[in-house]
Amino acid sequence: MNAPTLTHRDGRFWRDGSPHQILAGSMHYFRVHPDQWRDRLLRLVDLGLNTVDTYVAWNFHQPRRDEAPDFTGWRDLRRFLQTAAEVGLDAIVRPGPYICAEWTNGGLPTWLTAGHTSLRTGDGRFLEPVATWFDALLPQFTDLQACFGGPVIAVQVENEYGSFGDDPDYVPAIRDLLVRGRVRELLYTADGPTDPMLDTGAIDGALMALNFGSRADEARSVGRRRRPGEPFFCAEFWNGWFDHWGHPHHVRDASDAAATVADIVADGGSVSLYMAHGGTNFGTWAGANDVDGELRPTVTSYDSDAAVAEDGTLTEKFHAIRRALGAPEVVRSKPPAMVTPVTVPAAAGTGLLAGLTELCSAPVPTYSTGSFEELGFEGPIVRYEAKVLLPDHPVELTLQEVRDRVLVYVDGVFVGSVTASGSVTVSGHGGPSRVTLLVEALGQINYGPRLGERKGLVGPVLVDGRRMIQRWNVSELPFDSWDRRAVTEAGDTDPRGAGFAFATVTLPEPADAHLALPGFGKGFVWVNDFLLGRYWEVGPQRTLYVPRPLLRTGDNEIVVLELERRGAEVELRDRPDLGPTEEYVENL
Repeated sequence: MNAPTLTHRDGRFWRDGSPHQILAGSMHYFRVHPDQWRDRLLRLVDLGLNTVDTYVAWNFHQPRRDEAPDFTGWRDLRRFLQTAAEVGLDAIVRPGPYICAEWTNGGLPTWLTAGHTSLRTGDGRFLEPVATWFDALLPQFTDLQACFGGPVIAVQVENEYGSFGDDPDYVPAIRDLLVRGRVRELLYTADGPTDPMLDTGAIDGALMALNFGSRADEARSVGRRRRPGEPFFCAEFWNGWFDHWGHPHHVRDASDAAATVADIVADGGSVSLYMAHGGTNFGTWAGANDVDGELRPTVTSYDSDAAVAEDGTLTEKFHAIRRALGAPEVVRSKPPAMVTPVTVPAAAGTGLLAGLTELCSAPVPTYSTGSFEELGFEGPIVRYEAKVLLPDHPVELTLQEVRDRVLVYVDGVFVGSVTASGSVTVSGHGGPSRVTLLVEALGQINYGPRLGERKGLVGPVLVDGRRMIQRWNVSELPFDSWDRRAVTEAGDTDPRGAGFAFATVTLPEPADAHLALPGFGKGFVWVNDFLLGRYWEVGPQRTLYVPRPLLRTGDNEIVVLELERRGAEVELRDRPDLGPTEEYVENL
């Protein structure tokens, strides 16, 4: 059997007989366009790092139960790891199966979590699908371990389990699956540096790594007390932080972050910057958090105030951290080539309700409201429609539990919106009225006890607070396969201005850009048929990053699905606007 390349003794990592420090940075292949992997990895080298670490998002590879996991194209984990090796980086793989990562559902597929009450436990109903997934995943990288001549020097066992549960059989079971799958290199767990977290997160047979954003001395003391012979490894140093819609853009002073890095590595400690390069939550992959009972969805940008910005720019923090790491003076990476700013008109297409009627899948009849998962839908937009007897005077239409947001129409007329739960006042004409509810999911929760929570109308809809609406026809807008030609014409318009919009930007050559939608309210935007992500005027994010590989010489088509009101113009800018800032340092 090939011996592990990376070992530890006497409080140090050792490699090939010499003391070794892991100087790593997180960069997720699923958040960076694959044509930019090499460029961003080279920027990590310039940062002074010797290792890249990445999560593996199960739902990115296998969103549907009846389809085999996909490891091609953007999902080619093997190519990402090989590219890291080509630029001189070691690699750490974090296969989960749970990853958090502000990624929808913490990386777990909704087909697995829907209605499941034993997530992240030793229950066979959870572990058996995990084992099947690992059977497909592990061969993608086990022969790329350092002991076989590849870049992979370590593999994480689960992720921050000490912040979630206390099943003593679960994390060891994940460790055993990794070993059974031919993982030979260093295994480690990663948890916050508190006794309650480490009591259930740390296990025998795996190094105990720590995640934190400050107070390195305290974390070091906790580590030495609990595992006196192990090296000090900060597996996630939170040198920045992510953002939620409707809240400030989080930043961290560069010198403060660099000082903590210097403290971690001063006595031979090892570190992984979370994030070194954050990238983007393209499409609908952004997750959400539960903060004191309030759902806070994560924005499309995952810039995270990282050393290497979302568009590849080398920040002040980049230079401060590389000095703390003692990196050589020469920086080979060049600034990204940015687009020359341009503004173009946006033409109105079909109104929202008419457009969705045209595009949604065949309706599924049901005798009650139901979650997306129960109905077999992915979301993020599902239409619920019913014929309802409404009086010819105002009454309350009450939605008892919505996940997460709904637009309410009666006989094709918008009457209001509800988030989480609430009522709108409606009136009919004494006979059957058509009630249409457009339900939008804002991202699956990725952390905490609400992990795996279902989306959609999970509670009843009541007329006048008593009578349930029981017969519905439910259909989904298929975000990955709809025909924009069906909604190009500005026929049936929405009085609010909600609906589809189209713009064409002509470029002399492709370049990185930041897309702004002034005057638009909330919705989704596609660039050359690629779903860039969600935008929302509540901020903080005001521009969306457009990677150069998505653009082309000549005409570039932009399609907007606006849920509230359309603007008149679309802009490509040469710099980001991530909104008003707030200094933030995470302390456990």
